[in-house]
Amino acid sequence: MLHLPTYLTGFSMGLGLILAIGAQNAFVLRQGLRGEHVLAVCLACALSDALLIAIGVAGFGHMVALLPQLEPVMRYAGAAFLAWYGLRSLRSALASTEALAAAQGGSLSLKAALGTTLALTFLNPHVYLDTVVLLGSVSTQFEGARASFAAGAMTASVLFFFSLGFGAAFARPLFARPGAWRLLEGAIAIVMWTIALRLVFGA
Repeated sequence: MLHLPTYLTGFSMGLGLILAIGAQNAFVLRQGLRGEHVLAVCLACALSDALLIAIGVAGFGHMVALLPQLEPVMRYAGAAFLAWYGLRSLRSALASTEALAAAQGGSLSLKAALGTTLALTFLNPHVYLDTVVLLGSVSTQFEGARASFAAGAMTASVLFFFSLGFGAAFARPLFARPGAWRLLEGAIAIVMWTIALRLVFGA
């Protein structure tokens, strides 16, 4: 049975953690502006979060803490991927006069879009800290109502990703100009590289 106060606690905490601009969110925004595989990308993000939240609430956050040797592997693998993706975005930002209007369609296949989404999700160590460790640890305060806490956090994830992905359509007229797309791609590159540097130097 749903325990509403615990559900709302999980919702507010989950939303607070996910609102920070990050690599995954930037990619969802980009796909939403392009109108490219938006449903699949948003669904992949929401389901990934739901899986990690469920693992954390089930108590597996303690396993992550007991395996510290995984942390540097996750950190450097995530940094390498983000650095590569940032370079890709920079190259797009520096493109010449090629139009980037959403109406023209994107360059990613469904398989590539989902692969990028999952990589940006599971190669980022911060997602494990936020979902598995942090939310998993907080859920222990709600013995007997952990499912309600998890449901709240999962609901926040679904609401955020689908709002970001499909809400981006309202900004498409602005991004119909190549200059606006280049600015977006440049901003995404900066976000990716900033996160990569933080992962490498532990900031």
